[in-house]
Amino acid sequence: MKITQLMILVMCIAIAATAVVAVAEENMPKPEGEAFWTYINETNPYTQWDKWPGKDGMYPGTSPHGAFLKLYVNDIALKAVKENQPMPDGAIIVKENYAKDKEKLMAVTPMFLKKGYNPEGGDWFWAKYGPDGKIMASGKVDSCIQCHQTQKDWLFTETE
Repeated sequence: MKITQLMILVMCIAIAATAVVAVAEENMPKPEGEAFWTYINETNPYTQWDKWPGKDGMYPGTSPHGAFLKLYVNDIALKAVKENQPMPDGAIIVKENYAKDKEKLMAVTPMFLKKGYNPEGGDWFWAKYGPDGKIMASGKVDSCIQCHQTQKDWLFTETE
């Protein structure tokens, strides 16, 4: 292959990679309560995502979350977990919070890492929704930040 052809091929690959990143960023939700709920329920339903490795089913929870939990991650977060890397921009973790009966969904509590959103809060967007999607808290939620700031990468869950 001639140098000119190789340079053209490299340029085409770089342009394609840039386009893929731009499309992915365009499809990410805004760090805003309603837009985020729509994203994780309609645009890219979290219930179709993988579970956090080692947390495949329901597992015991602690306060302030439910007695039992399910933990979902988008592809960006899953890749970071599997590679034991810090969560990157665009990582989303969604926790379903269940009552003691393991059947009644009490709340959905997601975290979304958006670089530049809130450096003092690890750049995480926090939310708490009722089972019906009603916003109970969203944004720079002090109680979430105060609790999670004590943890590495702002996360309590580790791979098993």
